[in-house]
Amino acid sequence: MSDTKPIRKAVFPVAGLGTRFLPATKAIPKELLPIVDRPLIQYAVDEAREAGIEQMIFVTGRGKTAIVEHFDVAYELETTMSERGKSLGVLEPTRATPGDIITVRQQVPMGLGHAIWCARAIVGDEPFAIMLPDELMVGAPGHGCMKQMVDAYNEVGGNLISVLEVPEDEVSSYGVIDPGAESGALTEVKGLVEKPPVDQAPSNKIISGRYILQPEVMRTLETQGKGAGGEIQLTDAMARMIGKQPFHAVTFDGRRFDCGSKTGFVEATLALALEREDMGSEVRAIAERLLQG
Repeated sequence: MSDTKPIRKAVFPVAGLGTRFLPATKAIPKELLPIVDRPLIQYAVDEAREAGIEQMIFVTGRGKTAIVEHFDVAYELETTMSERGKSLGVLEPTRATPGDIITVRQQVPMGLGHAIWCARAIVGDEPFAIMLPDELMVGAPGHGCMKQMVDAYNEVGGNLISVLEVPEDEVSSYGVIDPGAESGALTEVKGLVEKPPVDQAPSNKIISGRYILQPEVMRTLETQGKGAGGEIQLTDAMARMIGKQPFHAVTFDGRRFDCGSKTGFVEATLALALEREDMGSEVRAIAERLLQG
């Protein structure tokens, strides 16, 4: 669609306390916990940049300033590395150019919808992406989840969410879509159902932590009351937009790791380490040795 505004901004809700990973997250934001040697937030920002997104909006809370520091220039570190003849290439993705990173505080933990609403003044009147760093989405090089979504958005416009197909007996753990017409990876969204009983689920396509939404969602969140858990839910706001604007799901061609759970975090670390040329064979040998007991 030639009349669609480009997706230039992405909102990253990073104000959570990370209590599942205590005591590791007592002083370190969970978004900075590394999968091998890159923190979770770096994977998400790299995915956004790959999709052509220019401005990263971090919705932070108290104790989360280290996330912003990660994307700053570390003069002492870089000077020392240069003096010792070490390449600075490994730090290149961590350097943000001026204006690329903007932060806003979510003072009270009132849910994902509220976190997104906190970025309303920065988003303005533009469509925008939302990326949950806990969801590590691994696609083919140059074809990450957000790139797939932006490509789809350029075709159909409106609102999009990423989905993945899971075994039917697992749907009650997730939000799922009520599907309409399908065309390749695109599925029309007729409704959203949060954690339905297995026998009542309208599909096995689960919502997986990546969104492209029109700015009108901010107006919806503005007047929305509290939903499940006493929080302002993004899913409720999106559901109110279905039928008013085009709404599609994009089935992600790739792998998802739920790094909000300890087991998912370990799985992601092992999976990505095994694929690394510099350590894959060693990690495989270690894993086999451990499994043999």
